[in-house]
Amino acid sequence: MFLNRIERKITWGDLDSLCIVFYPKYYEWMDGCSHLYFEKIGLDLVKLWHERQLIFSLVSTSCDYFRPGRYHQEIIIETLMEELENKTVTMGHTIIDKLSGKIMVKGREKRICMNVHNLDQFSAMDIPVDLAQIFNSSP
Repeated sequence: MFLNRIERKITWGDLDSLCIVFYPKYYEWMDGCSHLYFEKIGLDLVKLWHERQLIFSLVSTSCDYFRPGRYHQEIIIETLMEELENKTVTMGHTIIDKLSGKIMVKGREKRICMNVHNLDQFSAMDIPVDLAQIFNSSP
């Protein structure tokens, strides 16, 4: 199964008043990493939206926090597809301290395939066969 890894450094704007990563930042990073994962396996989300009027919208998210992130800490974010169902794909994210290799955060996103042809009435839809094949054959 394909695993996408990115590295980043925690910056001042990522911190809360206790000088640890403000928890919404983890969700921001996970969302971005899912988009990067999709790009790496050949799914252009903007193209899917414009040409086929479908998106993969968040339906559920969660995070478990094990260690706080701190200023200038270098981290690795690993993203993989955990589960593919008829209408949904579940992405798993592990955020790791680069220096120690210890897990800091584990998160999940469940994304549902949505028909957005009519912007006033979104509706869930089965993941098209060609897209499911891309998910299933990712490197």
